Amino acid sequence: MAPTVDIPGVQPDVAALFQEIEHTFQYTGLGDDRWYILTMAAVVGGTNPELAAQLYLYMINQPGRENPCDRQALMRRLREIIVKLVSIIGVCKPLEAIISIVKVERPEDRDYSFSRENWQADGKNHEDGMAWLTQIYERNMESTLRLFDAHLDFQWISTDITYGLYLSDRQNMDDLDTELTVLVGIMIQNLKLETYWHIRGIRRIGVPQEDVKTILSCVRRIADFTGVKLNRIPTVDEVEQDV
Repeated sequence: MAPTVDIPGVQPDVAALFQEIEHTFQYTGLGDDRWYILTMAAVVGGTNPELAAQLYLYMINQPGRENPCDRQALMRRLREIIVKLVSIIGVCKPLEAIISIVKVERPEDRDYSFSRENWQADGKNHEDGMAWLTQIYERNMESTLRLFDAHLDFQWISTDITYGLYLSDRQNMDDLDTELTVLVGIMIQNLKLETYWHIRGIRRIGVPQEDVKTILSCVRRIADFTGVKLNRIPTVDEVEQDV
C-alpha cells in the first residue's frame, strides 16, 4: 500500500485506516465509491461517531471535489448514510456524527436540501417499505413479521418507519448502498441475529460471497481500530445455506 498522504485536519492513523479500507475495496465488485459508506456506518455505529468529521475531511480532499457543488453532492450522500443509520442505531450517535461534520464544513459547502420534506405516512409509504422488505427477506418475510404479532408497534415500526420512511428512500442512495449501510450499522453493534439476516439480505440482492466476506473483514478492521468487540457475528459461510 502507498504511504499515507498528509490530509489537512485528518489524524495520520485515521487517514491510514481510511486508505486501507479504500484500497481493499479496489479488489471487490462493489465499486470505488462504496468504501466510505461502509466506513461511515461503522464509525457512526461504533465508539467514536465524531470520526465522521475525519471521514468528511478525508473525502473532500480527494480529486474531483475541488468546488462547492462537488462537496455538496458528497454531503448529500454522507448525510443520507447517517439518516438511514437512525433507524438502525438510534438518533444520538448520528447526531454526534452530523454535528462533528457541521463543525468542519465551510459555509460555501453547506447543502440545505431536505430529503424528506414531503414525506407522508400513507399507503404509498407502506407499499414502498413492504417492497424493499420483501427484496431483503423474500420467503422469510412473513415469518419474520409474525415475530411481532403480539407487539404490533414493532411490526409497524419495521414496515412503515424503518423500511418506509428510512430505507426505501432512493433519492441519494441505491439498493446496494442502503443494504451495505444496514449490514454494517447492525454488525458494528455485535448483534448476532440481525447481522445474520442482513448478510443473507445483501447476498440476496446479488453481492457475491467473497465481496461480503471483504465487507465483514473491513468492519472488523474498523472495530479493532475503535475498540469495538465483535464476538457474536456469524460468518458468511454459516449464512450461505439460508440464502
